[in-house]
Amino acid sequence: MKNKYTPAYGMGLLLLLLLFFTGKAWSQHEYTIKGSVTDTTGLSIPGVYVQRLGTSTGTTTNFEGTYRLQVSPTDSLSFTYLGFKRQVIAVNNQTQLNIQLSPSEEALEEVVINAGYYTTTERERTGSIEKITAEEIELQPVGNPLQALQARMPGVQVIQGSGVRGLATSIQIRGQNSLRNTDGNNGNLPLYIVDGVPINSSPVRTSGLLTNIPGLDPLNTLNLANIESIEVLKDADATAIYGSRGANGVVLITTKKGQDKDGKLQVEARGYKGVAEASHQMDLLNTSQYVAMRRAAFAYDGAEPTPQNAPDLTLWDQNRETDWQDKLFGGVAEITSLDFSLSGGNQYTSFLIGGGYQQEGTVFPGDFGYQKATANINLNHRTKDEKFKLNFSANYGIDKNELFNDKLVNLALSLPPNAPELYDEQGHLNWEEGTWTNPLSHLQKTQRVDANNLLTNMSLDYQLAKGLHAKANVGYTFLISEELIKSPKKAYDPIYWEFVDASSTHSNVKRSSWVVEPQLTYHTSFRKWNVQALAGLTFQNSSDQSLISFGQGYPHESLIGNLGAADQVLVEANDKIDYRYTAGFGRLGINYNKKYYLNLTGRRDGSSRFGPDKRFANFGAVGAAWIFSEEQWIQDHLSLLNYGKLRGSYGTTGSDQIPDYGYLDTYQPTPGPGGLYATQLTNPDYSWEVNKKLELALEWGMFKNRLQGEVSWYRNRSSNQLVGLPLPATTGFATVQANLPAEVQNTGWEFSWNATPIKSTHFQWQTNLNLTLPKNKLVAFEGIEQTAYKNTYRVGQPLDIALLFPYEGIHPETGFYEVKDVNGDEVYNYEDRVVVKNLGRQWYGGIHNSFSYKSLNFQFLLEYVQQDKLTYFAQASTPGFKVNQPTSVLNAWQQPEDQTQTQAFTQDIPGFMAHYDATRSELAVGDASFLRLKTVSLSYHLPLSFIEKLNLKSLRFFAHGQNLFTLTNYLGLDPQGGMVLPPLRTFTGGLEIKF
Repeated sequence: MKNKYTPAYGMGLLLLLLLFFTGKAWSQHEYTIKGSVTDTTGLSIPGVYVQRLGTSTGTTTNFEGTYRLQVSPTDSLSFTYLGFKRQVIAVNNQTQLNIQLSPSEEALEEVVINAGYYTTTERERTGSIEKITAEEIELQPVGNPLQALQARMPGVQVIQGSGVRGLATSIQIRGQNSLRNTDGNNGNLPLYIVDGVPINSSPVRTSGLLTNIPGLDPLNTLNLANIESIEVLKDADATAIYGSRGANGVVLITTKKGQDKDGKLQVEARGYKGVAEASHQMDLLNTSQYVAMRRAAFAYDGAEPTPQNAPDLTLWDQNRETDWQDKLFGGVAEITSLDFSLSGGNQYTSFLIGGGYQQEGTVFPGDFGYQKATANINLNHRTKDEKFKLNFSANYGIDKNELFNDKLVNLALSLPPNAPELYDEQGHLNWEEGTWTNPLSHLQKTQRVDANNLLTNMSLDYQLAKGLHAKANVGYTFLISEELIKSPKKAYDPIYWEFVDASSTHSNVKRSSWVVEPQLTYHTSFRKWNVQALAGLTFQNSSDQSLISFGQGYPHESLIGNLGAADQVLVEANDKIDYRYTAGFGRLGINYNKKYYLNLTGRRDGSSRFGPDKRFANFGAVGAAWIFSEEQWIQDHLSLLNYGKLRGSYGTTGSDQIPDYGYLDTYQPTPGPGGLYATQLTNPDYSWEVNKKLELALEWGMFKNRLQGEVSWYRNRSSNQLVGLPLPATTGFATVQANLPAEVQNTGWEFSWNATPIKSTHFQWQTNLNLTLPKNKLVAFEGIEQTAYKNTYRVGQPLDIALLFPYEGIHPETGFYEVKDVNGDEVYNYEDRVVVKNLGRQWYGGIHNSFSYKSLNFQFLLEYVQQDKLTYFAQASTPGFKVNQPTSVLNAWQQPEDQTQTQAFTQDIPGFMAHYDATRSELAVGDASFLRLKTVSLSYHLPLSFIEKLNLKSLRFFAHGQNLFTLTNYLGLDPQGGMVLPPLRTFTGGLEIKF
């Protein structure tokens, strides 16, 4: 596929910056000092930050623990690294300075955590915040940053619903809180914030070729190589400061900033290539087995195969055998990724400019694929007196997604293995005289989505007085998505061409928003007390526009998509929605003697999605922590304990994730002239959902913090559910927006362990494990029997359930499935669906291991999920029909008293109805637990002695594997997504260079 994008990202701006920084920013008496940093065992420590005291100039040690820095003879250098005591050494005209760092019990003090409006440390946080860094993100061959979180965080459930690139990834933070869980009206989406700017997290709508998907993810256009860290805020203490936007958790994405501030430009480039393929296929019947099944069905029904009812048995080649899974989604997709960044500056100003390009082919037949190009810039400035600071960042991404019809997956599983050839002797699509629908005809309908996404942010900080700062955060986002679907006549059998017209579908989505947040912060210390205070305001405005139109009757295939050439143009939707949000928020953080911590947060929110009298609501939380390892009596009796903390929080967050203008009467024009008809009833009295969150947690570190752990218990209760209140049919409306008396509860236990079992001079082994035991329950729903949810939920049961018929086995005489008629009325309906199956995760977790030997590093991540799901049987056709089946049907019933799991092969109505009822019974649910080797990576840093000869700072080779294998008993393609294209098995290799 040809690349239609050029790599000229901001070249004019780059030249201006280079000219600006050309002047020397260092003294003529400065020189370069070199050295190495090791621990007390002699093991090199990469990533140590070496800083010139009194300036912001510094660097980090490379993979071999060595560094180089421009200094003056009178400087002092500070060496800091997580888990070790900070050291300050005077330069004293030395040109070589090697030091050893000693383990520190205050290691967690150095881990900076982004809590949104403020920062804290791992040691001092009172809330539940998870973090992953660039090292865990940047090399993964995924298109979306959320996919990099899979299996790495307790309490964070990330599901890649399909292996098709670009589709929205599902994420739930501590379970489902809202009953609104349908496409376009999902009340369970978390809040996404990129560099301080909130973005619309709802998937971008697509129009048609892909089914059963939520849409495209707005985060697709972010460059993973430019992400510094991702923090996930979970409990009330961490999320209440976001008020109504924090009910379902908060995802904070921070992009990279310039790192090298010693006056030199630093260039970093990274690239990899690889291949991807479908990670799983099903075992299906071969031709002889399929033909035997079909003939057995006719024999059972007492019927004869004819060209009309069985072309597969009478017209098609009985010896032809095609692996349709291999034909339709068994291809190999090529992957290319390139990233580049340039950074530099002095002690007052630093910058980073970067860009990236990513291309991926398809496992489906045809010339389809995905391309993404990104550009980013970050600029930091501070005045000499340190009173004023400015940070500006911009991220721009464009992607082109030529999606494909996912019917190919279902066709690959259902087409008979002896179906006709795809092409005739002339190379045209083969329609076999109208006896089948050629699966490649679906590829004639092309779909392309082009998206442009801009995220900008500027933060200003001015010191008014000692400890008192005035801040402002200003952000703007703009997204355009344009989709075109072309449906030419050649997508149909030629015998139907006179009855069909060429057509096109056009979808255009525009999203824009701005946010302004002025703030005041105050920090003071006296005696053993430390106080931090924050007060601010939020003003946000969002606008969403969508236009969907159809063109029909094009005179020539080349004109499809040009609405001016269509005989008829129809507009299905032309909507514009404005959303306004305002808030005041505050925080008071107090700690005494670095042992006792209290964090108070609050927010008053106003949203345009509620009626005039219901627009404002208050939310808040209190968090507290006690570092008991600081107590003398603990130190005297528990010498192995280096760190211990008890923390807890309680508070409220809310949700306004409902359609806009739901409180108003709405009307549409009638088809005839001059008329209007009502489309929505007014109800200005509904108000905010409220989520009350409680958490208790214990953290500890032992054996010089080589073993660390955390256990958390949480309980979230979401009430005042915003759903549709059913109305009598006589009103002319199905529902009206209202608060229903329903309460949803999520409880659970979360565990995480970090250990360094081996740490020697040349070899190190680190392991991380996380485990989540979640429980979800509909605690109460008064009057549920009078609502539309009576056949969806059950009080006392989880929200993610299936209501099923009891399964009674196969009738010994007829050989058909039997389900129980519970009330004996000889009608099978929801009154008989008394079996409740939980389809949610019972527990899930991940294990990550890292092994380092000198310059060689090997890592792998395992993901495990315990769950039940609807299997392939839930949507499979009746065995015996002209549809292929899994090999498990080979033990089908053949004669009375047979003990089997599959009913007799048949094509008659009684057998069809028996099978249909069984697909809605407990027989359709099976074990979907799985163990997946999620990632494997191997990297090697070339020795410093070698790369110095090339005037390089670092050179690394790496290889990466994704979704390498999955162990599961699930009957289907993927235990997470079901009967969709499974996650792709990916192999990549590349290099990273810094100079």
